[in-house]
Amino acid sequence: MKKTHLLGLLSLGALLLTSCAAGPNTATHMAASDGSVAGFWLGLWHGMITPITFIISLFSDNVSFYEIHNNGGWYNFGFVLGAGILFGGSGSASSRRS
Repeated sequence: MKKTHLLGLLSLGALLLTSCAAGPNTATHMAASDGSVAGFWLGLWHGMITPITFIISLFSDNVSFYEIHNNGGWYNFGFVLGAGILFGGSGSASSRRS
């Protein structure tokens, strides 16, 4: 009986995790209204200013912290790298303890 409950809980957990996965961005590689497509450098900048733009986006419908009109993987890489730089990355985890 315990094995079936465990299997059921694991299946439910897997279902919940997969249902939260993001879908594809249909605006990738499409230019914005001004004709621009965000790339690596803009993704890096957006990643670094994420906390500020997130707080502003809570109060304004005109601000979002992720540019949907981007070039795909390079923008995403820059965004994650920028957020990692802002939050310290993993460099502090490898420092020696005194």
